[in-house]
Amino acid sequence: MTARGSLALVLHAHLPFVRHTEQEHCAEERWLFEAITESYVPLLQMLRRLRDEQLPFKITLSISPTLAAMLHDDLLRERYRGHLESLIALAHRECERNRNSSDLLSLSTWYAQLFTETYRLFFDEWHSELLSVVRRLRDDGALELVATAATHAILPILQQTPAAARAQIAIGCDVFRELFAAEPAGFWLPECAYAPEIDALLARQNIRWFVVDSHALALAQPPARGTTLSPCFTPAGPAAFARDAQASRHIWDAHSGYPGDRSYRDFYRDIGFDLPAPQLAPLDHAQGQFTGIKYHRVTGVNGAKEVYNRGEAVNAARRHAQHFVEQCAATLHNSDGDSDEPILVAPFDAELFGHWWFEGPVFLEYVIRIAAEMDLRLSTPTDCLRNNPPLQVVQPAASSWGERGYFDVWLDEKCAWIYPELFAAAQKMIELANRHVQGKTHRADEPLRQLARELLLAQASDWPFHIRNGTASEYAARRVRDHLARFHRLAAAIDSGKSEAGLPLGDSDAAFPRLDWRYFADCHPERTRGSCFAA
Repeated sequence: MTARGSLALVLHAHLPFVRHTEQEHCAEERWLFEAITESYVPLLQMLRRLRDEQLPFKITLSISPTLAAMLHDDLLRERYRGHLESLIALAHRECERNRNSSDLLSLSTWYAQLFTETYRLFFDEWHSELLSVVRRLRDDGALELVATAATHAILPILQQTPAAARAQIAIGCDVFRELFAAEPAGFWLPECAYAPEIDALLARQNIRWFVVDSHALALAQPPARGTTLSPCFTPAGPAAFARDAQASRHIWDAHSGYPGDRSYRDFYRDIGFDLPAPQLAPLDHAQGQFTGIKYHRVTGVNGAKEVYNRGEAVNAARRHAQHFVEQCAATLHNSDGDSDEPILVAPFDAELFGHWWFEGPVFLEYVIRIAAEMDLRLSTPTDCLRNNPPLQVVQPAASSWGERGYFDVWLDEKCAWIYPELFAAAQKMIELANRHVQGKTHRADEPLRQLARELLLAQASDWPFHIRNGTASEYAARRVRDHLARFHRLAAAIDSGKSEAGLPLGDSDAAFPRLDWRYFADCHPERTRGSCFAA
């Protein structure tokens, strides 16, 4: 008998745009390389395997435009090739170093095989085209793809200059149309951050739904009659689906969540911190940084780290997947008062599965398999709305899924200096866009495009997040300052009429090569949608 309702797994893949041609070995470019190796390739490989077995499932995926731009970039692909080749060589060196330790030798051999298979898939079988693999999974019915903001900005903060929030949404949707040759039905709000009137900006792009945190509907006006298992329409039209708090706690909670199980691989214990630099060759500049070769589990007796056992970790993932599916099914079954077809929405960062939680892709595979065995339907918010359910109309409360549920993470005093600078730059962008939007020539198009590009990249939520948390904080602050400095240099050149000479503005022109700067103008021609990726 089919279980009541459906489970919607929603994954959001995002990294900030990092590309430095002037620096051969950039530590921050490794964010991409690690995510490809540990998250994107394992997840896509797993989904292809399940689709080939014809298991009944569909999950939702968003890919941020900045991540898509990096996956599309030839320079970064070749740098990833070199990185992966070095990892394979390092793993083979580890096999030699650990030849007298059976446990460590077994793991070293396993890592060598893992990296070699990743290389084969990414370069030989998939020809470096992860986005093509995503499109095929979409076409085969395994994925529904949805749009997100251009550079992962916190939209409620940008609303102080509404054109800035509008441009983030519109350009993000343009990227989606260019990449996937389709109209997006759903939209991932960065950090699930919502405030009133964002629904109207989404409606301009014909978006039908988005995800908010649970308290956005719990504190809605008028009060939502149902629970988080029943979406609501917003005043402008798009439906708000709420994140299920219990399902999220199983994954995210630092104390009781699954990833803290002692059987799983420890994220922080890495040979890049344990070994001296000569033993990390040929992985350049690896000492004091993560290599991806980790030999220890989360913890052992009395806090001592024990050697990782892959078989035990896989068994733990199977056990946790069984518990997760059973809990979701029970929540749906006991949802009296909700609609006849309740939907439990479980949204997560895609990088959690594999990068942060190494066994995450195995867990997800077991979730999909066990859900099929239990006849629990894996569906999407779009499928829910396709049945035209009678939904209540409410205005969700301002909220996010960040710490404390609002915007404290990105408005922390450590990064408060960013926003007056961003707002001033946005006002200048709007002024110049209004001045040139009716222009008869295209002479200013590229300078204005570059101007918008620098502003968008400065607005990324990643920079205040890193500054507030003290992770890569110097790099994050430098990125904000560099983008704004280039913005103001170019704005001054445009004002002086010298913009046609061009300026050497670094690597940011590799993102959004043909974005439409007119979205910043008051008379924005939204019906004319730009093309954001080069052919």
